[in-house]
Amino acid sequence: MAACMFLAQGLSLPRPANLSAFASSSSSSSSSLFNPLSHALPQPRARRRSLAPRGVVPVSCALRALVFDCDGVILESEHLHRQAYNDAFAHFGVRCSDRPLNWGLEFYDELQNRIGGGKPKMRWYFKEHGWPSSSVFEKPPESDEDRAKLIDTLQDWKTERYKDIIRSGTVKPRPGVLRLMDEAKAAGKKLAICSAATKSSVILSLENLIGMERFQGLDCFLAGDDVKEKKPDPSIYLNAAKKLGVSRTECLVVEDSVIGLQAATSAGMSCVISYTSSTAKQDFKEAIAIYPDLGNVRLKDLELLLQSVVAAK
Repeated sequence: MAACMFLAQGLSLPRPANLSAFASSSSSSSSSLFNPLSHALPQPRARRRSLAPRGVVPVSCALRALVFDCDGVILESEHLHRQAYNDAFAHFGVRCSDRPLNWGLEFYDELQNRIGGGKPKMRWYFKEHGWPSSSVFEKPPESDEDRAKLIDTLQDWKTERYKDIIRSGTVKPRPGVLRLMDEAKAAGKKLAICSAATKSSVILSLENLIGMERFQGLDCFLAGDDVKEKKPDPSIYLNAAKKLGVSRTECLVVEDSVIGLQAATSAGMSCVISYTSSTAKQDFKEAIAIYPDLGNVRLKDLELLLQSVVAAK
């Protein structure tokens, strides 16, 4: 079986290298850019290590559906999203405290690991640091309607910019993802992708990274547009199980962040983590296995893993 950590067996996770080197390049290049400290972000509550994923009730140990997140799992995309947001802020002349808004690397890593979805990110940020001036509104918007218009305008432009980056052909899928998808389909498993991102941008990413044949062969595809609440709310995974026609305990979710992990376990699903450089230091105690990527992970590994977790209960 591929090297990983099985929490149910009590093994310790080898800690990744210090990620402090991933500092904001933008903050070092210009002192005029507004890049607040990450300690302002809401912090997750520390909890004691659990031997089993929260909310999972052992009904069946058979793996019938493999469910992937998109951003961070299929592609390492957060630096691309950050670039697109900063391009949108520059395009619309967004200024906070009379300084150009630019989200630095270290700050954005913290932000995207705490708050899911683009619009909620901006809404939280502007609520905490003040609503900005821009070419959309010369003065900071005060009404809920104007604030919603500003966020919608920024998000729409950011989404189109992100699509341009994906279309450039420079972005590749993460190791092992395509092989694992193909193994699952060949074995007759249900295959789903559930992303909190905007549907149009996810579709473009999937068409370019996994190909049209795999994309059209999905048994279920859900994006942030399809649910009222974003991850860590479990709605997207609960809806996926219903559409797939399988029980929640027969699903195995592949996520990269604690937000996605919380969504999966709150839905009563087991979850494995394929972490990225920006999520490696997060607390994944509720995952049943943790991998640096899926390069050495086989479908049989995941089937045996799910069986061992259920058998241990």
